[in-house]
Amino acid sequence: MTLSTISVHLDHTECCEARTRLAVQLARLHGSHLMGIVPTWTTAAAGTAVRGGGRLDEAIVEASLYLRRRAETVAHVFRSRTRPATFSCDARLVDGDPVSAVVHHGRASDLIVVGQADMSAAVSDAARRLPEQVMLDAGRPVLIVPCAGCRRSSGFDRILVAWDGGREASMAMRGAMPLLRRAAHVTVLTLRRGDSAEASAHVPDAPHPAALSGWLLRHGVQASVERLATPLRIGDALLDRAEVLGTDLLVMGGYGHARMQEQWLGGVTRDVLTRTGIPLLMAH
Repeated sequence: MTLSTISVHLDHTECCEARTRLAVQLARLHGSHLMGIVPTWTTAAAGTAVRGGGRLDEAIVEASLYLRRRAETVAHVFRSRTRPATFSCDARLVDGDPVSAVVHHGRASDLIVVGQADMSAAVSDAARRLPEQVMLDAGRPVLIVPCAGCRRSSGFDRILVAWDGGREASMAMRGAMPLLRRAAHVTVLTLRRGDSAEASAHVPDAPHPAALSGWLLRHGVQASVERLATPLRIGDALLDRAEVLGTDLLVMGGYGHARMQEQWLGGVTRDVLTRTGIPLLMAH
């Protein structure tokens, strides 16, 4: 459980600087190799389309060249931001759509860094869905960085882990272990809908807090455990508690289910993923 390799999705949007800065900070802190993934949005064959002189062929070639040059510029900016580097890093131009590029190349890393979808920006639906699709398909912990970046530049000192005893939450906690070990304060929070103390007395499938905190302690993480009942929606209660605790990083499982061969996010996952103002580490 080390961050030997961190990958970061790079593009031409304004939000890219915030996630690049955070990825660089993590790579330096953990001695990681940093891999910048730059999707070109085009196919390898597009740049060599049949050049028969037709206007359609010319337009395809022109668009392909524009996209590749834009990707090369993104890669150049990334290399400039990582100089002088005290860690190894490289930028890779990958043909195809961003989701496939980040998923397939991100699987060769221990952590994938992507940006929160900017719903106000004039981008495609594929770009807006990239964070959730990467989280659902990559099989790696994914760090989603808000467009505004991090509140502090000192790192993830205060981490809140959302724990429901499920497989996804367990994977997220394990994926976050290198970050948890370096945190000054770790809180594991179990939430249950209800208005009374009895509602939080038992959460099905969730290990006893003593067992969970003991497992973390054996990994060098001293954590406090909270079991709370709330009348709010779970997503609202989770974000509210993160605000109260001054959380720098929220760790939680990412849930989805198949319907008509498409992936749909669970309600809590979508709420938090869309509204979070702090970095969010998810695993599915």
